[in-house]
Amino acid sequence: MPGFGDPAARLLIVGLAPGAHGANRTGRIFTGDRSGDFLYRALYEAGFANQPSSVSRDDGLVLRDAYITSPVRCVPPDNKPTLEEIYTCRPYFERELTLLKHVKLIVVLGGIALQAYLSILQDRGLIKARTTFRFAHGAKFVTHEGGPLVLASYHPSQQNTSTGRLTAAMLAGIFHEARRLLDRDQTP
Repeated sequence: MPGFGDPAARLLIVGLAPGAHGANRTGRIFTGDRSGDFLYRALYEAGFANQPSSVSRDDGLVLRDAYITSPVRCVPPDNKPTLEEIYTCRPYFERELTLLKHVKLIVVLGGIALQAYLSILQDRGLIKARTTFRFAHGAKFVTHEGGPLVLASYHPSQQNTSTGRLTAAMLAGIFHEARRLLDRDQTP
């Protein structure tokens, strides 16, 4: 499943993997499932999307100044990707990181997304260790000089949203903070 969004985006959103009943069915990441309902509503409220939901690839959804990707490109068993799946798909994720030249802020949706991103930075010699960066909802990191700021959020999985671990207000807060940070940074 490829990434989706504005190729000139300053905001990169890193999810986990395509959903079996969403992206795998619709052909677009975070589309047609409850995770996407949560995510696109928050993106819409913060001005990163032109509509609050997405049900299919051709429903008119446009991301503004945002691009969404995932470190795993196919549906993992039990929604829990193995390290082998992450490493197998890693070249796609790395290529997107290289091609997205304007990214100033990365929102990682979950600890696996954070670790996948940090692993690339570590292998590129940009950070010494991943243990310095502890995942917590709302945590902010400057990983390396000149690199984008990283903002962490729980993943909008049904498991997290149905238990209240992540509420709509919490996710909206992450993207309102992303909007505030990007608006403060007037770099094109």
